[in-house]
Amino acid sequence: MNYLLYNPISCNGRGMRLKDKALKKLKDKFDNLIAINQLTLDFESFKDKIFEGDNVIVCGGDGTLNHFVNMINKYPIKAKCFMYALGTGNDFFNDLNEKEFTPIDKYIYNLPKLKVNNSEYLFINNVGYGLDGETCRICDESKKNKRKKNYRLVALKLLLKSYKPRNCKICVDGITKEFENVFIAPTMHGRYYGGGMMVAPDQIRGSHELTLVIVHSKSRLKVITHFPKIFKGKHTKYKDIVEVIKGKNIKVSFDVPCALQYDGETINNVFEYECTIE
Repeated sequence: MNYLLYNPISCNGRGMRLKDKALKKLKDKFDNLIAINQLTLDFESFKDKIFEGDNVIVCGGDGTLNHFVNMINKYPIKAKCFMYALGTGNDFFNDLNEKEFTPIDKYIYNLPKLKVNNSEYLFINNVGYGLDGETCRICDESKKNKRKKNYRLVALKLLLKSYKPRNCKICVDGITKEFENVFIAPTMHGRYYGGGMMVAPDQIRGSHELTLVIVHSKSRLKVITHFPKIFKGKHTKYKDIVEVIKGKNIKVSFDVPCALQYDGETINNVFEYECTIE
């Protein structure tokens, strides 16, 4: 059997319409493709209906994929897995340099773990903390109020004026450092977040290491000046404001709580988080 898992609220509420588009485009690749709402799917029961030779296609963006990988790592399935990218961000596809459709079996297991607020999650792209987490929080609130906001414009507005940098303490593989005036402190499994920002240009997916990127400066103007360079990954050469550290275990804490995002999913009021890859 062939199954297409979709998220009706993905891509700013256009998930149902894009699901129909995917069914139409994939009909020549997969016979009798059955569409299932991933948000209401009972994965524990679903896994018992999946056999070798079956195919599962995840239809959506990074958030839909994150939900899927957290479920199948809890309830493993025997099918071959694919992704048909239709979300607004698609940083996973940016990292693979893919455009629309690809097999994903080798990317969705043995993923890094995030521990935050007494809960644990897997993530496939990144954990964002600081300005990027606050950006996701604001965008989430705008969706609830049916006032869609552009991620990049929100991030720029925060950077220009309202975001207050934090003091930050990090511990990477047992080595501790402290930073003042921190704007972002993400841990990266892939290279991208925010719909195309190459935050960690040297990060290699599958390398069994994570990359922590600290952007810090007393001068807001200096950060604003170099901010556009993040889209091409050129910001890391400015060593006075950017520090890049690789490791297997990364702990980050702020002196003032901040929103955190993992693959676009937001958690509010976070003082600290920990990421581990084995």
